[in-house]
Amino acid sequence: MTGRGDRGASEAGGPAGAGPHQHAGQRVVPLRRPGLWITSAVVAAFVAWVAASIWRNPNIVHPVIAQYQFASAILQGLRTTVVLAVLAALIGLTLGIVLAIMRLSSSPVLRWGSGLYTWLVRGTPLLVQILIWGNLALLFSRIGPFDTNALMTPFVASVVALGLNEAAYMAEVVRAGIVSVDRGQYEASIALGMSRALAMRRIILPQALRVIIPPTGNQFISLLKATSLVSVIAGGDLLTAAQNISSANLHTIELMLVATFWYLVLTTITSVGQYFIERRLARSGTGLHGGR
Repeated sequence: MTGRGDRGASEAGGPAGAGPHQHAGQRVVPLRRPGLWITSAVVAAFVAWVAASIWRNPNIVHPVIAQYQFASAILQGLRTTVVLAVLAALIGLTLGIVLAIMRLSSSPVLRWGSGLYTWLVRGTPLLVQILIWGNLALLFSRIGPFDTNALMTPFVASVVALGLNEAAYMAEVVRAGIVSVDRGQYEASIALGMSRALAMRRIILPQALRVIIPPTGNQFISLLKATSLVSVIAGGDLLTAAQNISSANLHTIELMLVATFWYLVLTTITSVGQYFIERRLARSGTGLHGGR
């Protein structure tokens, strides 16, 4: 049975389900936003001006940039930077998981110990920590049977300093991810006969990935840039290589631009990888959108 409202709508020249923007003979005009276009134009013009002023600056010797862009010393420093970041990230993630579990433990000793470590490391500058580890021989001439200077090389000191610093931040990231999982998941796992460690590994941590992955990617990007700080102890990174060359040829700005280019390459690749990992987790139903 057809209602009068439907017949009336049909007689009016439009379908019954037509919306307010579907009137015959009328064109919907999009809302004009001149402020957005003006702001975008100003920002684009400013970026173009900065890029042009740097490129055309007579104080920059472009052949020097081209000469050292792919120099062996620069590429060796680039490899060292990547190795430092990866090793420090692995140390930070592993220790961060341990610290996060300690922070959520029922033992007050473990909770306070984890909290104290996080407070101490996050409360002091990374540069200070790198200098302390780089000069550890001034505090301890020997570590067990080993000579401290022989054991704690600039590279080892850089990895230790970056890894231990990263662990303090990753502990909070992992803890936030674990807390985001409903408590009932853990209780159900224990009721099924799982041990605490097995429940954490098989049930809680996989679900916590939806919260852990995005800030972990951001942390790794920050870590890539933080490796430049180890140049104060000659850690052999990209910035150290650029500084060594610039101290010999006195082209400081040119070598800093070379280093800037490679840092941008590393962070861009990492950002793209993070984007695809998050998409993969979302499609698998484990990640950010719960499989929706």
